[in-house]
Amino acid sequence: MAVAYWINYFTTVHDQEKVAAYAALAGPAITQAGGRFLARGPAAAVFEGAGTVQRTTLIAFPDADAAVAAYHSPAYQEALRALGDGAEREIRIVEGLPD
Repeated sequence: MAVAYWINYFTTVHDQEKVAAYAALAGPAITQAGGRFLARGPAAAVFEGAGTVQRTTLIAFPDADAAVAAYHSPAYQEALRALGDGAEREIRIVEGLPD
């Protein structure tokens, strides 16, 4: 099975305190589910697109099933409840290319 990547885009932040509460819970939930953070933060450069993404997180998982299971895990769902309406995001799970 190929590695999979969880790509999380924060497009709008409404409440930084809720985002911080989410991050405090989401990080441990994701690592406990087998995720490894590869990149996190604002874009270093934007060449195309509207540039509305305020923050991107890239997380590697052993496979797509593990990434999907992490999203649905009770620990990550708790993080989502903490976030509530504090931000607008897009999350994508993308399978990596074989070696």
